[in-house]
Amino acid sequence: MELRELIRAKPVEKSLADTHESGHALTRTLSALDLTVFGVGVIIGTGIFVLTGTAAKSHAGPAVALSFAAAGVVCALAALCYAEFASTVPVAGSAYTFAYSTIGELPAWIIGWDLVLELTLGAAVVSVGWSGYVQSLLKSGGVTLPHAISGASTGGWSFNLLASLLVLLLTAVILLGMHLSAEVTRVIVAIKVTVVLIVIVAGLFFVKADNYSPFIPPAQETPGKAGGSQPLIQALFGYTPTDFGVMGIFTAAAVVFFAFIGFDIVATTAEETRNPQRDLPRGILGSLVICTVLYMAVSLVVTGMQKYTELSTDAPLADAFKAVGQDAFADIIDVGAVAGLTSVTMIMLLGQSRVFFAMSRDGLLPRLFSSVHPKYKTPTRAILLLGLVVAVLAGLIPLEELSELVNIGTLFAFIVVSIGVVILRRTRPDLPRSFRCPWVPVLPILSVLACLWLMLNLPVQTWWRFLVWLVVGLVVYFLYGRGHSRLGRGADGGVEP
Repeated sequence: MELRELIRAKPVEKSLADTHESGHALTRTLSALDLTVFGVGVIIGTGIFVLTGTAAKSHAGPAVALSFAAAGVVCALAALCYAEFASTVPVAGSAYTFAYSTIGELPAWIIGWDLVLELTLGAAVVSVGWSGYVQSLLKSGGVTLPHAISGASTGGWSFNLLASLLVLLLTAVILLGMHLSAEVTRVIVAIKVTVVLIVIVAGLFFVKADNYSPFIPPAQETPGKAGGSQPLIQALFGYTPTDFGVMGIFTAAAVVFFAFIGFDIVATTAEETRNPQRDLPRGILGSLVICTVLYMAVSLVVTGMQKYTELSTDAPLADAFKAVGQDAFADIIDVGAVAGLTSVTMIMLLGQSRVFFAMSRDGLLPRLFSSVHPKYKTPTRAILLLGLVVAVLAGLIPLEELSELVNIGTLFAFIVVSIGVVILRRTRPDLPRSFRCPWVPVLPILSVLACLWLMLNLPVQTWWRFLVWLVVGLVVYFLYGRGHSRLGRGADGGVEP
C-alpha cells in the first residue's frame, strides 16, 4: 500500500458529473430563501433554548453573551471557507466532498466519518432538548411522564421515549422528499423566530441591572474537575481547573459552539439547490449573521432577568419567565422551543443522510445506500438506517455528553475545510469561483487556529471519545472502504493531488 493511494484526490469535474448519475442523483428544488430558512432553522435550537443556562450557570455567568460572540467569530471564519467551497463544488457531502477534492481519499473518509458522528449525535442531542420542553409543557398541564420513559438523568435507568418518537416521525417526513421538508421547515422557523423575538422584547421589561454584577464572575478553582472532565488546555499545562473569569468565557464558548452548527449542513444540500453558485454563500453567511445577533440578545436578556446562579439548565428561557411570575410567556416559549427544536432535528437528520449518501456513491460505504427512490428522489435506505440509530441514541444518552462530542467533531470539520480552501486555490486556480473567501491564506489560517483553541477548551474525556471514534473509522476504511472505493478501482478516473 502506497501513500499516494491514500491521498488520491477525486477530480472536481468527476464530482460534478456524479450529480447526474442515473439512480444516484438528487433533484435541484431549493431556492435562496429555502437555504436561509434551513440555516436559521437548524442554527437556532438547542444552544439558545437549552445550553444557554448550562453555559452561564457553570462557566461564564452573564458574560455568556461574549461566549456566543466568540463562537460566532470562529464560525464566521469557517463559514467564509465553506461558502467558497460550496459555490465551487456544489455536490452533496459538504466537508467530505471538499476534502476528497483537495486533500485526498483517506482524509475525506476521516472527515466523512466524523460528519456522520457529528450529525447523528447532533440530531440526538436536539431531540433530547425537545423532549425536555415537551415535558415542561405537560407539567404545566398537570401531566408528568413515568420515570421509566422520561429520560431523567437521576433516579435510575430511564429511556427518553418522546425524543425517540420525534426522530422516527421526522425520518418519515424526510423520506417523502425535499419539497415537503422545506415546506415544513418554513412554518416551524416562522414560529421559532417569533418566539425568540418575544423573549427579547418581553424580557427587557424584567431585566434587573443587579443581575449583571459581576458581568464576568471571578475565576473559581474547581479541583473536582481534574482528570477527564477538565478542559484539555488546562490538563496540558497542569494547573488547577477553573470556571468563570476570562477562561470561563472560552470554556462556555466551546460549549455554546454547538448552537452555531448548521451553516455547514446548508452545504450538504448543495446538490439540491437550483442556483448553488449564487445562493449557497447567501444562505450560509446570512443565516449565521442573523442567528449570532439573536443569540447575544437573548443571552443578555435571560441573564438580566434571573441571576446566573439561579438559571435552569433544562429549560432556562421558560424558567426565567416563570421566576418573574410570567407563566404565560413561559408556556409560549415552551411551544416555540418545541417547534424550533423540531426543525433542528429534522435538518440534522437530512444533512446526515446526504453525507452518508455521498460516501456511499463513492463506494466508501455500500452502494445500496446511495440509491435514490424513483418517486420521492431521496436516499431512502440511508435515511431509514440513520434514523433508527439516532432514535436509539436519543433514548439512551445524556444531553451534555452528546453535545460536547458533537462540538469537537464540528470543529475538526471546520479545520479540514479551511485547509482545503488553501490547497484548492493552489492546485486548481482555474476553477470558476462565484464566491471567493477573502484574505487567503491568512483568513483560513486564522480559522484553523480559532477552531483549535475551542477544541482545546473541551474536556479531556471528549477528546478520548473522539479519538476512539476516529480509530473505529480507520478500521472500517481499511477493511471495507479502501477496497470498494470507486476511485481506487478506476471507476472514477481519479488523479493524484
